[in-house]
Amino acid sequence: MPLVRIDLVEGRTTDQTRELADAIHQAIVETYRIPERDRFQIITEHPAQHIIAQDAGLGFERTTNVVIIHIFTQRGRSDEDKQALYKAVHDNLVVTGLAPEDIFVGYTENGPQDWSFSHGQAQYLTGQLQVPAQT
Repeated sequence: MPLVRIDLVEGRTTDQTRELADAIHQAIVETYRIPERDRFQIITEHPAQHIIAQDAGLGFERTTNVVIIHIFTQRGRSDEDKQALYKAVHDNLVVTGLAPEDIFVGYTENGPQDWSFSHGQAQYLTGQLQVPAQT
């Protein structure tokens, strides 16, 4: 059950924004084999001057098309699984026309006790939801 935050510069159409969100979700579904409807995304658009994303010393320039993706998910996946996810996100977004240098992914892990889906309960702990199996 990843929670995905997508931050991007304003100016894309609704269809373009949805295409990016769909591409990211499809990468997660295919790589981590989660259910299609296990989708939680928050998309936030910002003025261009409100996103500062430099190259971290890698020697390239990002454009105002940069998309910053933060994936929150349960711990337990291998480094290889994460690398496969980053590659799938990249491949899916490049198909939409996004430049490789404009794709930035952050990844945060947590445990079943860190999720409440409603009613003030941690449903993974109460047994109302089964803790997702890892790939």
